[in-house]
Amino acid sequence: MSFLHDLKIAIRSLARVRALWFTVATTLALGIGANAAIFTVVRAVLLRPLANRDEDRLLYIRQSAPGLGVENATFSIPEIQDIGSGLKSITKLGTFSEIDFTVVGLGTPREIPAGVVDGNYFQVMGLRPVLGRLLGPSDDGQNAPGAVVLTYGFWKSELHSDPSVLGKTVRLESGLGARGATVVGVLEPSVPYPVATEIIANVVTSPHHLSATMVTGREHRMTEVFGRLAPGATVDSARAELRSVYGAMTSAHPETYKPEDHFQIDAKRMHDQINSQANTILWVLFGAAGLLFVIASSNVANLVLARTVRREGELSIRSALGASSQVLRRSLLAESLVLCGSGAIAAVLIAVPMVAVLGRYAARFSVRARDLSLDFSLVWFGIGLALIAAVFLAYIPRLPSPDAPQGGLSTRGTRVAGGSNRHLRVFAVVQIMASFVLLAGACVLMKTLFVLEQSRPPFDSGNVLAINLPVMSYGKTPEQVQDFYRDVKARVGSLPGVDHVASGFSVPWRDERGLNINFAFAAQGAKTRNDKIDYRANFRSVSPGFFETMGVPIVQGRDFNDGDKDGKERVVIVSQSLAQALYPGQNALNRRLWWTDGVMKFIGISYEPRRIVAVVPDFDDENLIPSPAMTIYQPTNQEGWNGRLFVRAKSDPYLLVPAIARTIHEMSADQPVEKASTLGDARAEVLTPDKLNAIVFGGFAAVALLISVVGVAGVLAFSVSGRTREFGIRMALGAQPRNILTDVLVEGVVMAALGVAAGVALSFVLERIAGRYIADLHQAGALAFIASAALILVAALIASAAPAVRAARVNAVEALRAE
Repeated sequence: MSFLHDLKIAIRSLARVRALWFTVATTLALGIGANAAIFTVVRAVLLRPLANRDEDRLLYIRQSAPGLGVENATFSIPEIQDIGSGLKSITKLGTFSEIDFTVVGLGTPREIPAGVVDGNYFQVMGLRPVLGRLLGPSDDGQNAPGAVVLTYGFWKSELHSDPSVLGKTVRLESGLGARGATVVGVLEPSVPYPVATEIIANVVTSPHHLSATMVTGREHRMTEVFGRLAPGATVDSARAELRSVYGAMTSAHPETYKPEDHFQIDAKRMHDQINSQANTILWVLFGAAGLLFVIASSNVANLVLARTVRREGELSIRSALGASSQVLRRSLLAESLVLCGSGAIAAVLIAVPMVAVLGRYAARFSVRARDLSLDFSLVWFGIGLALIAAVFLAYIPRLPSPDAPQGGLSTRGTRVAGGSNRHLRVFAVVQIMASFVLLAGACVLMKTLFVLEQSRPPFDSGNVLAINLPVMSYGKTPEQVQDFYRDVKARVGSLPGVDHVASGFSVPWRDERGLNINFAFAAQGAKTRNDKIDYRANFRSVSPGFFETMGVPIVQGRDFNDGDKDGKERVVIVSQSLAQALYPGQNALNRRLWWTDGVMKFIGISYEPRRIVAVVPDFDDENLIPSPAMTIYQPTNQEGWNGRLFVRAKSDPYLLVPAIARTIHEMSADQPVEKASTLGDARAEVLTPDKLNAIVFGGFAAVALLISVVGVAGVLAFSVSGRTREFGIRMALGAQPRNILTDVLVEGVVMAALGVAAGVALSFVLERIAGRYIADLHQAGALAFIASAALILVAALIASAAPAVRAARVNAVEALRAE
């Protein structure tokens, strides 16, 4: 009889147990499919080489100041010149400054993320053009014409890959001035780092980068630095040389690099730096998929071995009728191949959409996760494992001996069933152990998300609309720019449905770069802190009416007004925490403070004393869980900055957007009006990664628990069917159905308890190991363990119910007659 015939018989046989076939195929599909999808993402994001030429020689150089709480201080031009002179292990340095340009001349004017680079940048990064040319040394210098390179994604999506864009002249508005530039090329597809940019321009396009304060200001840091290793040099040698040069530089300028600030420099490979944010989350996700694969494999082994043992009588009869061991093995192999093969095929069908979902998830942490397709290398590996498992499941079970047909037909099944039941219990315990680990991790994420969702900002975020209104200074004086924003507030404020209008520099939670601004200052008669008079505070620039628009009351003093402008007395408003820190138990009003930060002279803010005219409640606009906010507010008309509009609506804020845009465009046709959203939605957007973490890991945990429950139910069902004679005898001797019911339920709960205990031990071990490599690891805690254990025990009890009820309904007479 051919093996093809065996396969046909196996399909007919499995068709009579469709539930088993479906369960095995689905379990294998989830295990293989999830791992194939996760490996696709991990390989694309963490393991795939960069497009950059000789990427192993590409370095990211970072300066930090732990004493100031600054992980990445970026660099100033004098610092770059000092560390770049005389390096032997690094051939060249390339620089990049993040900036937002409002582009006029490429479709509808809008503000886009951009970069300003020097002439070495593209050569150091090892990138090439797909159209035209990239920027080079000839594009450096104050007299160089403005030049722009488009990123591939921007060229393809926004300009529809139009080759005629080369040579177009555009206007770049950067808030401090406008410059013309010519599109000279399109960059090849590559990882945008350190930020996702749409255009990259030369230095001359940014008036601020050409200013003397930028060129000479040692503390004016806003530039990222990249380097390329010299032939034969290593990262360690480059790091050592950089630290030596950096040490000499900091020693030469002790007034800038104070010992308590702990300025330091480091270098790492570009590939590692790009992957740093996604590294932890993806490997943890890969570990979760691995646990799911263990659970799935254990469950498949459980179900298939249980079916094989149940067929002991059939195999004994076939053996007694003359079937050889080879024929019996071949029939078992055919059935295993059908089961595992159908699971492997289903895995491919599951993996394809799963890659799309996980790719969108990982794109929150790495741009390399965009536009992924399934990597079939792990699919084939999983299919190979499934085939090996099929052989394993066919050849591991012992076959009845043809020399003892009577034993095979009577007592042998009971003996084999008893041994197999022990193996099945072990498999079930392993499944529960792995499920517990996944559940505990999911509980931690759920708890974190719950805390974030329950926390509320100390101001009205639902009815306040935030709109990006970038500064357009072309053909305008600074006074005219201020007048424009004043007129916008007046005209928008007169629209029906508008309650209050204000302007400022940054949107709470959304504008990370604008929110991450803090400066050193001193205050008149303030309480000293560690024998130092300097404090640090967040800097915010807001217009009159800002706090009323946000729904934040003024505790003491007055709001800013239109008289708080240049040429008048300098004034500020401070947060309550700051006032209490400066003047505990005293009145902060009318006290004076002044900025002492060295960077002030480079950004157009004076060191003149400023009078405190009001104290407001802490307004934490950075953290999802509000915390004490040390903040100083300056009026936008007095050394302040604009760029964002805030509108409090009387009803649905989004209904106002068309009228607001129309009103502003009537005043200035080129003015971008973008990213209109309520502050509540802006906060929800920041919560998205936490929601995704909870959903993805919660999904893995739910699938793992479901598979484990099926495993426990399968083990108990097999156990009940093998103990039918025992239950019949016990019932004949007077045992009550509730005693049988309790025995089976206890058996299921004991298996679950053993799995939970093993899971707790494994969780502690994994937590300790992960803690060595993950600095900000969230501890699971007792609540996560208790919740996970309770959920698994309840699930095990539910899974045990059906087999237990079946056991309690055994008819003693029929059971004994069947034996």
